[in-house]
Amino acid sequence: MTDRRIVLLRHAKAERPHGGPDIDRELVARGVADAMAAGAWLAEAGYRPDLVLCSPASRTRQTWAAIADLLLGEPEVRYDSAIYGGSAARLLKLARAVDPAVTTLLLIGHNPTMSELSDLLSTDDTRPSGADLYGLRTAGLVVHRVDGAWSELTFGAAPVEARHTARG
Repeated sequence: MTDRRIVLLRHAKAERPHGGPDIDRELVARGVADAMAAGAWLAEAGYRPDLVLCSPASRTRQTWAAIADLLLGEPEVRYDSAIYGGSAARLLKLARAVDPAVTTLLLIGHNPTMSELSDLLSTDDTRPSGADLYGLRTAGLVVHRVDGAWSELTFGAAPVEARHTARG
C-alpha cells in the first residue's frame, strides 16, 4: 500500500472583518508573502499535491494562487463549500472520498476547523503536549501520514510527519 499524505493548510493572513461578507475577505500583503513562503516550503520538502481541496473563500483561493506558482505540476483543484464553515468530521468525510490514485492531498481551509482536524487526526505520540487546539497559525501547514486507503482514514490514525509556520 502506498503511503499517503494529507497536508492541512490554514489560509494566510487576511484583512480584518469589515462589515462585508466574511467569504469575501482578502489577503493582506503579509498574507501573500506568508503563503509564498508556505509554497516554497512545500516544494522544497517535496510535498507536491495531486489534489487540492480548497474553501471557496477569497482568502483561501488567494492562498492557493500564491502557492500554486511555486509547485511543479498542475494538480486538480476543487473548491468545495463544505470546507467553508464545515466541521472536522465533514472534512474527514471529504478526505475519505478522495480517489485512491491520489498520494498527496492538500486541504486549504479555516480555523478553528483546520486545527481541530489536525488534532483529531494525530496519533497520541505525534500530538504536541499541551498543544493549543487552535494553534495552527495563518499560513501554517501540518503534514499527516496516512497509512492505508483514503476510505479507511480515521481520527487518531494519521501521525504528524512535518509542520511549518511561515513566520515566527
